[in-house]
Amino acid sequence: MTKRDVGFIGLGKMGGHMAARFLAAGHALTVFDTNTEAVARLVAAGAVAAHDARAVADRAEVVFASLPMPAIVRGAALSLCDGAAIKVFVDTSTTGPVVAAEVAAALGPRGIAAIECPVSGGMAGARDGTLTLMVSGPRMAVDATMDLLTVLGRPVFVGETPGAAQTVKLANNLLVAAAMTITAEALVMGVKAGVDPKVMCDVISASSGRNTATSDKFPRAVLTGTFDFGFSTGLLYKDVRLCLDTAEALGVPTVVGAAVRQALAVTQALHGADSDFTSVVRPLEAWAGVAVRSP
Repeated sequence: MTKRDVGFIGLGKMGGHMAARFLAAGHALTVFDTNTEAVARLVAAGAVAAHDARAVADRAEVVFASLPMPAIVRGAALSLCDGAAIKVFVDTSTTGPVVAAEVAAALGPRGIAAIECPVSGGMAGARDGTLTLMVSGPRMAVDATMDLLTVLGRPVFVGETPGAAQTVKLANNLLVAAAMTITAEALVMGVKAGVDPKVMCDVISASSGRNTATSDKFPRAVLTGTFDFGFSTGLLYKDVRLCLDTAEALGVPTVVGAAVRQALAVTQALHGADSDFTSVVRPLEAWAGVAVRSP
C-alpha cells in the first residue's frame, strides 16, 4: 500500500469515523473541525491538526469533507482553492447537485478535481468501512483516488456529470424518509389495534411490505425506545427538501415526497432538529395515544 497525505474536514458522527479509517490504513492524516474535542481524538490517534480548512489543503493532496449543510460545504471548498498541496477534493456530504456543480466550477480552473462522494450506511458503516459510496467526477481523478475510497467502503461510479452522485443520494434519502414515515403510520395503527409491533415488523419484513424501516430501523431504535439510529431529523429534513427542490427544478412532481417533508417538519418542530430521525413516529404516537414499543 502506498502511504498518502490525506486531509479531512468535518469530524462529526460520520466524518470522525471515516477519518479514523485513513489512520488505521496507514495514511498520513491532517484534520480540521471547529469542534476541538473531535480534533483532539484524531490527534491522539496520530493525525495532525490544522487551524483551518485552507491549512489542510496546504498539507494534503487529497482532501475529504463531511459537513452538515450545503453552504458550509461551499465555503469550505472555496477556501481550498489556493492550497499549496491539494489536487483532489472529495465531498462525502449531501449537498444537492447545484452546490456540487458550483464547487466543481470553482475548483476546476485551479487544477483541483472535485469528486462527489455522498455515502450511505450510517455510523456503523463509517466505522467499519462498509459504506456505499456514490461517486461522480472526472474519471481519471476518481480512478487515481480509488485506493482511498475503498478504505471507506464500496464505491459505485455514477458518472462524470457534476451533480450526478448527489442526485442519486437525494433519491436514496427520499426513499429512506418515505419508508420510515409510512412504516410509522402502519405500526402505530397496528399497536392501536392491539398488535405487538415486533410481531408486525417480523411479519412485514418477511412479506411484500418489507423495507429497511421494518427490518432494521424500527427494531433497533423505535421498539427499544432508544431513538438512537445515528442520523438527525434536521439533516434528513434538509436532504428531503433538497431532493424536492431538485425535482421541482426538473419539472418532476413529488406528491408523496411533499407529505414526507411535512411529516419531518412536524417532527423537527416538536422534537428538535437534533432528534434522531426515527422520532418521526413520535408525533403519531402522541396523537394516537399509543407507544410503538416491544420488551
